[in-house]
Amino acid sequence: MRTNLFKNIILITFITFLISCDKEKKQEIPKSKFTFSSWANAGGKFKEDVWRKRIRYYDSLGISEILVGGSPNVLEKIITIAKEKNIKVHGWMWTLNRPGDTIAKKHPEWYAVNRNGQNSLEYRAYVNYYQWLSPFHPEARQHIINNAKKLMEVEGLASVHLDYVRYPDVILGADLQPKYNIVQETEMPEYDYDYHPIAREGFKKIFEKDPMDFKHPELSTEWRQYRLNAVTSLVNEIIDIAHSKNKKVTAAVFPFPEMSRQMVRQAWNDWNLDQAYPMLYQNFYRENINWIGFATKQGVSDVDFPIISGLYAPALRDPKDLERAITIAKENGARGISIFTADGLTKEQQAVFVKFKNKWR
Repeated sequence: MRTNLFKNIILITFITFLISCDKEKKQEIPKSKFTFSSWANAGGKFKEDVWRKRIRYYDSLGISEILVGGSPNVLEKIITIAKEKNIKVHGWMWTLNRPGDTIAKKHPEWYAVNRNGQNSLEYRAYVNYYQWLSPFHPEARQHIINNAKKLMEVEGLASVHLDYVRYPDVILGADLQPKYNIVQETEMPEYDYDYHPIAREGFKKIFEKDPMDFKHPELSTEWRQYRLNAVTSLVNEIIDIAHSKNKKVTAAVFPFPEMSRQMVRQAWNDWNLDQAYPMLYQNFYRENINWIGFATKQGVSDVDFPIISGLYAPALRDPKDLERAITIAKENGARGISIFTADGLTKEQQAVFVKFKNKWR
């Protein structure tokens, strides 16, 4: 009896020890903060007084991260100032869409090609600044990787933030089509990329078919997946390099993976990102505020990395709409929101950010 009693005491003591250890572990895990961030453009020249004012402004709104487009030299200077307010700076990089890229323009063969056989310099879909490189061309890929590597060398950068890492929109959002006098009820050949010769040749080696000969190439799941894989492999190559340097990679992406596949050939749930910023601009698709919650939840369920819901300030002019958008993103699993952009917020919109700053921080 004494032996059994002794065994029971040891067992109870051991279980109690495990429970207490488990509680300690749970206590050690900090709760994830709901972050506020904003995209921002650094411009060509760095002005210290301007950036000190901007950083103070972001801090007053509770914005703790900014995604800044600018040269490595400018980013380094912004990081120094942002550190004073504990604001993280991400290097915002235009990836495959490269308007004004003087190096790329010397190589027309680097550019993506549409179903009509036109490259993206010859035919600029929708807007003049749509000048897309092909993820199939090895030299174009290396050029993009080199651009990312330059950002990786910036001391203190929170991440290399990839944008325009996709193909041109094969289908525009419903609200955008009238602005370009377009009705897209099918995948039109002038907006359907990438029929680059290298892409076609690689596809033929596998399937012994040229997608240009297909009567309805948009119905070929193999051809779509083949193009998706080209972008995915480029992104994951950049991520591997960044991680080898102890740097993170994030990306601005279309609303949720299935939608991204259809509209811009972007399978971001196959990417090894550290964080994604899906652009949930509901007005582009003639959707309501609840759609932001739906898209957030779908993204969260499709990936195993954090989601930051991207919001479009001009579509949330009513402060009640902005407040609802932020709340519904949080309720559906987002780790934060990123606004495009904080620099253009009205006083009423700013008050919403201040309200949440005081409530959640």
